[in-house]
Amino acid sequence: QVLSLPIVVIVHGNQDNNAKATVLWDNAFSEIDRVPFVVAERVPWEKMCDTLNLKFMAEVQTTKGLLKEHYFFLAQKIFNDHSASLEDFQSRSVSWAQFNKEILPGRGFTFWQWFDGVLDLTKRCLKSYWSDRLIIGFISKQYVCKLLSTEPDGTFLLRFSDSEIGGVTIAHVIRNKDGSSQVENIQPFSAKDLSIRSLGDRIRDLGQLRNLYPNTPKDQAFGSHYNSEWVGAE
Repeated sequence: QVLSLPIVVIVHGNQDNNAKATVLWDNAFSEIDRVPFVVAERVPWEKMCDTLNLKFMAEVQTTKGLLKEHYFFLAQKIFNDHSASLEDFQSRSVSWAQFNKEILPGRGFTFWQWFDGVLDLTKRCLKSYWSDRLIIGFISKQYVCKLLSTEPDGTFLLRFSDSEIGGVTIAHVIRNKDGSSQVENIQPFSAKDLSIRSLGDRIRDLGQLRNLYPNTPKDQAFGSHYNSEWVGAE
């Protein structure tokens, strides 16, 4: 006899996401000598951070893992708490319900469903951009406004969409004639969108984008990701 890794049997493809969540939780947090099928209902947030990071790096096949500021955003999201500090979250524990049972406030999906969408999008379309650290990704819309509001016109950054599963959006600052500024978020791009035209080429197309935050000219940041335009169609 030998114990296998966790197995979940599903009867339809729409159960795949929940099955992956079950396997991930069981694989990461069960004790080796446990009673069969018994897994902790709550785990320390720090252990969850390690698990999400290992999963992200393995799935995307990148050596660039999640950073401290990414964990802070993810903690705010899963705990629905924007007032706690980074240190406050380190002493908390996260439940299975918060991970993949409770719907995120104002959304139609769970934390895991959202995170898994980010994994899939990054793996399929954004691996090289992420590995080059061109995507901040895990950052709130509110914090983006704080970062960009004092920057020159045309400064932009890339973040994963909060409202859609598997979307990346570009936030950029527009400086008005009176000196005031506003931050606009371009409609998120899905994996389907990016399979039609790559992220690099979309950024090149958008004339209002000038410098990747904080101050790297976009052609310098994304030039190696531009595709040669195909010419000759008649």
